[in-house]
Amino acid sequence: MILKSLGYRTDLFFPRFDGEVMDRGDYIVIRTPSNPSFYWGNFLLFAAPPAEGDFDRWRALFAKEIGASPIVNHMAFGWDGTAGETGEIAPFLEAGFTLEDSVVLTARVIVRPAKYNEEVVVRPLAEDWEWEAALQNKIACRDPKHEEAGWRVYATRQMERRHAMARAGWGNWFGAFLAGRLVGDLGLFVRDGVGRFQAVGAHPEFRRIGVCGALVYEAAEYALANMGAEVLVMVADAHYHAARIYEGVGFLPVERQMGVTWWRS
Repeated sequence: MILKSLGYRTDLFFPRFDGEVMDRGDYIVIRTPSNPSFYWGNFLLFAAPPAEGDFDRWRALFAKEIGASPIVNHMAFGWDGTAGETGEIAPFLEAGFTLEDSVVLTARVIVRPAKYNEEVVVRPLAEDWEWEAALQNKIACRDPKHEEAGWRVYATRQMERRHAMARAGWGNWFGAFLAGRLVGDLGLFVRDGVGRFQAVGAHPEFRRIGVCGALVYEAAEYALANMGAEVLVMVADAHYHAARIYEGVGFLPVERQMGVTWWRS
């Protein structure tokens, strides 16, 4: 299956490192055995938006390919496309699924954002304590809708994967430091000239002071100069303010990426 979606194509960088990506013809199976609670590491990606009858068909395929309750506590489906098509989405929403509406942004040339914190130092993580600090930052950034103990397990496994990818030369994880304290972090991984950002986040105590703008700008500059990146890709919630931060660094929206998720409360 040849994907049109740049967002989903770059999403697959990560399971191709340590997971499983299996093409079934009209859908792709993505599995991450090391982190089974990671929704977008264990999902089905279809060639087209849901059509009539797909609500039952897709759930049956998920149970077959990924697993079913009570062993698996989530379902996640994506579909190829660039314009935000949703198809026959109503049965999913009525059953408690959440529509995941994302904007895909790209940049080849970046600009220094208007809101830039001059005191922030951005660098790739190198020391073990820096990786631990980045993990703790991810835990601090947890959305309250996610239960803390489960989120801690998920975040720990994700950071272990990111550290392994950095060690293998696939990219870097960057920290934003204020007075020696890590107050923000993100990942940037490059394959065939395409750099994909991951998990941009500032600590809740250090938001709205230009940390994320400085972090994205400096990491992007580093990747274009030192990591072989020719184009940079960012995927953000279409209804959240973060996309405006990225546009302030020179990113432009080029696609919409859609999917649905369900998880046991």
